[in-house]
Amino acid sequence: MTQTGAAPEALPSLGSPGEDADGWLADARTSYDTVAESYADLMRDALTGQPYLRAALSLFAEQVHTAGGGPVADVGCGPGNVTAHLHELGVDTFGIDLSPAMIDVARRDHPYLRFEVGSMTDLPLGDASVAALLAFWSLIHIPDHAVPAVLGHFHRVLRPGGPLLVGFHVGDESRLKTEGYGGHPMRVHVHRRRPDRVADWLTEAGFTVKAQLLLNLDQGFPGAVLFATRRP
Repeated sequence: MTQTGAAPEALPSLGSPGEDADGWLADARTSYDTVAESYADLMRDALTGQPYLRAALSLFAEQVHTAGGGPVADVGCGPGNVTAHLHELGVDTFGIDLSPAMIDVARRDHPYLRFEVGSMTDLPLGDASVAALLAFWSLIHIPDHAVPAVLGHFHRVLRPGGPLLVGFHVGDESRLKTEGYGGHPMRVHVHRRRPDRVADWLTEAGFTVKAQLLLNLDQGFPGAVLFATRRP
């Protein structure tokens, strides 16, 4: 395994239709446009019954404050409920999501926050422009071959030493999701991954993994949260 201290000089953009040969990016955008309202209804109070997730977000907010604060990107923000929660914790946060319909819902429900349409495969952010970055269950639709480039973009936009929080489903399999929230049609692959594999990807992309938290171990689909920081 080759460890690097910086992101590659030239990061590939996977966001244009010509490079999205399998259509997975377009499928994800269309699917979440379709379910945006139903998904927002489901997620509106989701954090209420998740004390360990709230604790993880509180620790992340504390890390942001300790590092001196600054803008924090919630990448794959969906309807913006986590973005808003971080704002309540005193974090200067904004959201980015691939789905224009999700961004419309986020702007409607949280008009005091900034939300932008954009893809984590080609983040519309300047180099070292954010103090911290969050990707909460938004990497789950990114295929394995695209993950290193996505993490390279995370490294590029983060300031040196900036904290990163990544949440995802734990497992070894991928499945095609054809029906989603509210019974609407979807076409997205859901990738479940082992924490050590995600940690290896992060290390190779120029991050230092600090801690991991395993969640819902008594349920069929557990989750994990990894805390990391960007190396210089």
